[in-house]
Amino acid sequence: MSAASPRENPVLLGHAAAEAVFDEAIRAGRVHHAWLLTGPEGVGKATLAYRFARRLLAGPGMPAAQANDPASPVFRRVAAGTHADLLTIEREWDDKRRRLRSEIVVDSARGVADFLRLTPAEGGWRLVVVDGAEHLNRNAANALLKVLEEPPPRAVLLLTCASPGRLLPTIRSRCRRLRLGELGPADMERVLARCLPDMGLADRAALAVLSGAPGRALVLAEEQGVEVAALVGDVLQAAPNLPVLRAYEIADKLARNDAGFAAFMGLLRDAISAAVRNAARGRADAAQQRLAALRPLAEWGDLWHALTRLQDDTERFNLDKRHAIVSGLDLLNTP
Repeated sequence: MSAASPRENPVLLGHAAAEAVFDEAIRAGRVHHAWLLTGPEGVGKATLAYRFARRLLAGPGMPAAQANDPASPVFRRVAAGTHADLLTIEREWDDKRRRLRSEIVVDSARGVADFLRLTPAEGGWRLVVVDGAEHLNRNAANALLKVLEEPPPRAVLLLTCASPGRLLPTIRSRCRRLRLGELGPADMERVLARCLPDMGLADRAALAVLSGAPGRALVLAEEQGVEVAALVGDVLQAAPNLPVLRAYEIADKLARNDAGFAAFMGLLRDAISAAVRNAARGRADAAQQRLAALRPLAEWGDLWHALTRLQDDTERFNLDKRHAIVSGLDLLNTP
């Protein structure tokens, strides 16, 4: 199983319309100073941002296809992180906790202004990719806002964001927004067949349904997402009468690694959201109807937020994941 990082990935499927908007802006000479790329986690926002970046860094004389050819010099330098006119801001890795930090801090955001004030090293554009802009803390967001309010010439910011509601409204209002939707079944199969050639067609199809986005599908594949989804199905089918012993068995199985915990909690919330949403729209299947009828709509919202806080606190403070899973299942069992 292999998947290139967004800066190294030459392939983008299902988002031709969004890419065409940017190409047209280049052709017309009206490149906005800030772009906000939104859409589900893992749908290709960062991959598209780096395609935008290569397109500008390559200069007007180079066609888009050539700029995004892995053999081109600009592609190789972007992939290696050595292009002098490109800066990436993202959450940093926490070696102690062996996971990404929860926030993008102000020191990183201050570096954006300093970088963009410099003259482009190659006489063209200077670009900043802020990958996961929803993770900017308050001070970092305010520092970035100052750059957006007074953008330097020949400078472009590309922000990717899965949860635009978490951004300051003043940041959103200063960006041109492009939303990337979920990929269709054919594009999802093409991506997963390329990245997971040894996985069976049925399992790839199951991952596509569970994830809705290529990046998330690959994460779930590493975390035994199909098997974890089966556990989620068992839990929801038994609710609100899941035996305590079964809850501990599930917790023991999932808490053996960090990935299992995150996958289970995420898929559990997704399944609850889908059941309530489909029931409200009259599209629920029998299992979803049964689940949604167990409590009022507002209480489902409270439960979803409680499960989110439980996961966030467990991961942020490195708490006992086994205990967190049992506590989450108890919340689900309590009407």
